[in-house]
Amino acid sequence: MPNSRRPIARSTTILTVRHKGEVAVGGDGQVTYGESILKHDTKKVRRILDGNVIVGFAGSTADAFSLMERFEAKAKDFPGNIPRAATELARDWRTDRILRKLEALMIVATPEHSLLITGQGDVVSPQDHIIGIGSGGNYAVAAARALIRHADLTAREIVEYSLKIASEIDIYTNDNLIIEQIPAR
Repeated sequence: MPNSRRPIARSTTILTVRHKGEVAVGGDGQVTYGESILKHDTKKVRRILDGNVIVGFAGSTADAFSLMERFEAKAKDFPGNIPRAATELARDWRTDRILRKLEALMIVATPEHSLLITGQGDVVSPQDHIIGIGSGGNYAVAAARALIRHADLTAREIVEYSLKIASEIDIYTNDNLIIEQIPAR
């Protein structure tokens, strides 16, 4: 049972959308601890591997950076095979005693793939090419699905509007957004 006196670190909102020949990944900048906002402009979406891969993370920042570094190493071990690198990271994350304690989720996007990687050993590529993680992830996914169906927008615009909608609902998400995009194949 968790210690009720210890503040709970809350999450964020990260969203990726693959639409109209483009992949966009965006996230808010808010860092919350307990009932306090610690920072408004943290960069939770980053480019790695010479800018060809976009990674977004939710959860513990230190854990996410550790996972991002490990993912980059796996991607270098399996050049050109991002799904295999993601699977190897997920396997290590699930089976390694130290990695198992990491509290984060990751989205990885390349021109060919949009993947969710979890500590339970999951590597998921959703059928609709929309992935949302963090406390506002489901709000952002719902908004993105509606916008894809009913608006003529780019992937970047869908991510931006969806994250803004999530920030209006989820108190752990703000509207200070970082959005990266790459052409889809």
